[in-house]
Amino acid sequence: MSEFGDLRISGSLTLPAWEISEAFVRSSGPGGQNVNKVSSAVQLTWQVGASSLPAAIKERFQKLYASRITADGRLMLEASEHRSQLQNRQAARARLAEMILKACVAPKRRIKTKPTAGSVRRRITSKKKRGEVKALRGGVGDED
Repeated sequence: MSEFGDLRISGSLTLPAWEISEAFVRSSGPGGQNVNKVSSAVQLTWQVGASSLPAAIKERFQKLYASRITADGRLMLEASEHRSQLQNRQAARARLAEMILKACVAPKRRIKTKPTAGSVRRRITSKKKRGEVKALRGGVGDED
């Protein structure tokens, strides 16, 4: 059972096993007789706010996956793509680890850049040309 202990996310980041809860339910969809008897789908639940992860990672995680987190701060993942409970369990845990890894990457700060003198000049001349084209439109003689 050591395979389903702590969830190793990266070399320095591990999610303790007690923070993750798993429930097993029956899968939907095709599967013959097996689908009605075996609870092979896995519902993984993780309390994001009460997690032992660093605050910055938790904050980014909550921003990234706000639509997937319930009102009480729980993330629920369901894995039912495999017929085996073991494979679904591995898939759900791998998906959670992948989501946390994505939240570990801090977004790059945008550096404001100043437009070059040439680009400003080109922009202004194109605007002037466009203005001239629009000014030439209209009636030949405005006779009312």
